[in-house]
Amino acid sequence: MELDHGLHLGYCTNIHRGESWDETQANLKNHTLAVRDRVGRATRFGIGLRLSKVAADTLARPEQLDAFRQWLDDENCYVFTINGFPYGQFHGTRVKEQVYLPDWGSQERLLYTNKLFDILSALLPEGIPGSVSTLPGSFKEFAIDAGGLDRILSNINTCRRHIEGLRERNGQDLHLGLEPEPLGLFETTGESIKFFGLLLDHTGGDSSILKTVGINYDTCHMAIEFEEAEEALQRFHNHGIRLSKIHLSSALSLRPTPDALARLRDFADDTYLHQVVIYSGAQLPLRRFRDLPEALAEAATSDPGTPLGEEWRVHFHVPIHTHPELVFNDTRDHIEKTLAWLKKNPGTCQHLEMETYTWEVLPKELRAANVVDQLEREYAWCLNTLEGQGSS
Repeated sequence: MELDHGLHLGYCTNIHRGESWDETQANLKNHTLAVRDRVGRATRFGIGLRLSKVAADTLARPEQLDAFRQWLDDENCYVFTINGFPYGQFHGTRVKEQVYLPDWGSQERLLYTNKLFDILSALLPEGIPGSVSTLPGSFKEFAIDAGGLDRILSNINTCRRHIEGLRERNGQDLHLGLEPEPLGLFETTGESIKFFGLLLDHTGGDSSILKTVGINYDTCHMAIEFEEAEEALQRFHNHGIRLSKIHLSSALSLRPTPDALARLRDFADDTYLHQVVIYSGAQLPLRRFRDLPEALAEAATSDPGTPLGEEWRVHFHVPIHTHPELVFNDTRDHIEKTLAWLKKNPGTCQHLEMETYTWEVLPKELRAANVVDQLEREYAWCLNTLEGQGSS
């Protein structure tokens, strides 16, 4: 839905299981329209679309695109952003580090992302900017060498040229958002800025790339890194890095008490990586763990009188409308501070997307009655927060 200052708000459909276009379309009809009817039927309803490679191949066919565009018009909906991070299956199987494959060093990732922009360009209403979010180049544990980094930079620049061609032909404001994530090739604000420096060097200092390639700022990811929202956002802005999209998401936070660590085991699952970052004091470096079971195993070997750190933040997207439970906390304050910064800096980002894709692996007591109820409550919290800041 369109809000004040040209902001567009939607939820990411990666919350729903489904990889084929038929499954994706069924989710839109069965779930997205139900959410629309509860929270946004009076206005055109914005959709944050997730398309796997398989679904994108089908939707890219002219007859499918025509039919979907007509369906969007008939239902008073529009697509303004696409989540292009997960390439393959994203639910019901082991995803873990496979979510980073193929990475930006491969032709498969480049061709897939170009196709997403072709689709978005064909669906985008006149006068509305369009974004595609993607992974932060690769995964740190893939140990990218100098040649691999050069391929990543080259492919992103090639994608940029493809986007520019669409922009020039169709008069659209299209942009790619690279999404920093714990243990991604770049994960912090500082690492992200350095990566963009490398990208500029790769293009011979052609700063026009910054119109087309920017940051997808995920509030969950940046909070996990113990970053302050206002400082991080301002640093990106000061370096001329575009805020392509902001993911509104909340991380799990806790003090590592015995009760909290025992309860935390329920959040370890076989589907997603749940990276852990541990704060032990202002004078000590952050500790990072690849996945939740590894952090729990380390804590189990620690001296019971000496907890492992002062605060843990876990890459587990928890619902943004509610605190998890008494022994846990969340990072909703990072969302609130992000929205407050946007109010002070209108026009710096136009796309807001709620992203609680962990619906299927949430402990049952944290879920709403069903996914539509969950999304309705997340919209209500987000809209109330925006209204309280004068931004809706």
